[in-house]
Amino acid sequence: MMLQKRMWIYFLLLVIVSCVPVHTPKDNKMNVDKAISDNHINMVVAKIKEMHGEELSFRIERGVAQVAELWQAVDGSEDDFTEFCVSSFVGDETKLKILFDKLQHSFETLFGYFHKIDAELKVPLHLEGPTIDEVDMMFGSYDVSAHLTDDLYANKIAFVVALNFPYYSLEEKSKLSDNWSRQDWAYSRMGDMFTSRVPASVQQNISKTLTEADAYISDYNIYMGHLINDSGEHLFPKDMKLITHWGLRDELKSNYSDANKGLEKQRMIYKVMQRIIDQSIPLPIINSDNYDWNPSSNEVFENGAKVALPSEESTRYEVFLANFHAMRQLDDYSLQNETQLNRAFDGTMEILQKDVEKLFTDLVSSDQVKKVAKIIETRLGRKLEPFDIWYNGFKSRGNIPEKELDEITSKKYPNTDALKADLPNILVKLGWEADRAAEIASLIVVDASRGAGHAMGSAMRGDVARLRSRMGENGMDYKGYNIGVHELGHNVEQTITMNNVDFYMLNGVPNTSFTEATAFLFQKRDMELLGLKNPNPEDVHFLALDNFWSCYEIMGVSLVDIKVWEWLYANPDATALQLKDAVINIAKDVWNKYYSGVLGDDDETLLGIYSHMIDYPLYLPNYPMGHLINFQIEQYMEGKNIADEIERMYKQGRITPQAWMKEAVGNPIDILPLLNAVDDALDYLD
Repeated sequence: MMLQKRMWIYFLLLVIVSCVPVHTPKDNKMNVDKAISDNHINMVVAKIKEMHGEELSFRIERGVAQVAELWQAVDGSEDDFTEFCVSSFVGDETKLKILFDKLQHSFETLFGYFHKIDAELKVPLHLEGPTIDEVDMMFGSYDVSAHLTDDLYANKIAFVVALNFPYYSLEEKSKLSDNWSRQDWAYSRMGDMFTSRVPASVQQNISKTLTEADAYISDYNIYMGHLINDSGEHLFPKDMKLITHWGLRDELKSNYSDANKGLEKQRMIYKVMQRIIDQSIPLPIINSDNYDWNPSSNEVFENGAKVALPSEESTRYEVFLANFHAMRQLDDYSLQNETQLNRAFDGTMEILQKDVEKLFTDLVSSDQVKKVAKIIETRLGRKLEPFDIWYNGFKSRGNIPEKELDEITSKKYPNTDALKADLPNILVKLGWEADRAAEIASLIVVDASRGAGHAMGSAMRGDVARLRSRMGENGMDYKGYNIGVHELGHNVEQTITMNNVDFYMLNGVPNTSFTEATAFLFQKRDMELLGLKNPNPEDVHFLALDNFWSCYEIMGVSLVDIKVWEWLYANPDATALQLKDAVINIAKDVWNKYYSGVLGDDDETLLGIYSHMIDYPLYLPNYPMGHLINFQIEQYMEGKNIADEIERMYKQGRITPQAWMKEAVGNPIDILPLLNAVDDALDYLD
């Protein structure tokens, strides 16, 4: 479900990746009061070339230009700039390697301990416990590293990095990386470190805003046992409480196996989702069991008597809008990736937005969509409805009642200690040797999550990764287990890419899509890990169909997310109510173009339900990219040991996505392998 999103935010705030155009400075807060003139830059470059030789021209020219772009009056005069550049440029390769080693060791210490503090301060917000109060929010939204960037510029460390380790644009990385050594890659990631100068006050405001959004979503629960139909009947267990959107979606999926009341329950959940999107949901029923609510009529009852309650109206979109304004603050400090859209794709994902959108639109408009939909319609024995975008009958567990699965998982995992103790066994089942499984598991702790669940990696070697999933009073139900296995995939990736990558500066993955790929790989085997999956020669075909239908769903959601951010940049002064209307209209437009002919109903709003849109800015496109990456990895791993291949692939660390994929599976990211596999599956089933 949700990967290491807290780590994603931490990295986003600490290291804002943006390009440094050497010859085309932009008029923004970074350089309106440019402290160093172009003539002075040229003089300093010539002086350093004279000292170190023309063969270092590229490093000298780019390094001096980078420092000049970041240098402000508070840092000193032009003479101070000259003295710094001349004395701090390292021309000797051996000395440069020594400098690099010292820098990455110190950054690991700083980032690692700041992250540990951040994780501890957010415990009341992330884990089950007393009701969150104002003090919890104060500490949870506090960014202990907010002043770090300011400090590193003040003591000139940031300038040492910018001077000696050139920044390479995405285009340059793509062209040059075929000839790069591992050290070259590590040096380039060091060069990504200081390309913006974001004030502590801005970083702190962003941290506070995103934390508040996270808290809003984490406590957005629907008490399902208090939903009623038009006959006043309660369809769900009395104690069922589901978080939006994840819990609602997963409960909807689970009811495909309920031949009795399943369809009626799905339609009720669908109506709940629609009311969350349009904000007609009665505000007092959110996270409350004091009322009975009929989502269809929107009537509310207290002790059997009908009562009038106010709707939520616009809170969901107020939170969304606050995120936009928070992230937009970075625009003034980004030298080339000038918007959050640029930063999310060119910067963080390192895949161009137009290329991502083309992958998505090519798949959702492919001929295979209607063919797969026809199979689903036949299997269900009815016309498809909008919520069938979440059809999960291609999975091995599709026909096992949720109640039976709950009994199995709650008995196996009555508490977090039981899950923690079983982690080595799970890893052995997935192909790890016992010693290595125990080593990885020793660096993972398990906690009961307040929200739907997440994985939080470490920021230094030897520290623990954190697995958070929901743990009920009677143990872990199947939904919690399924999410837990997904999060374990993240934790294993996090542990390997932090502790077993050769350079600290290369720790991690190219982007969050790659950790999602690992999480999906684990999650698909959740039944197998329970000992419930029987060998089936058709599985390879059903896996292809399942991955394809998942891509079809989440790519539409992602297109809505992208288009909403484009709308926000075109309408920066919009109100929350205007944003609500925009989200609804954009969701309808995407639905009408790619979905209404398959799932029925024009002007459907369902693509606007995802909570990620509200609490993690432009995170959603990573999921479908993760599905595509996962499928290519799954195909490559057929007949191979999963553990061995995960270790090999993920020890590459954080190089660019396409370079990583070429080394891992021999081909770049593409939809064609999935489409071809779907064609094979359709032929087989035909």
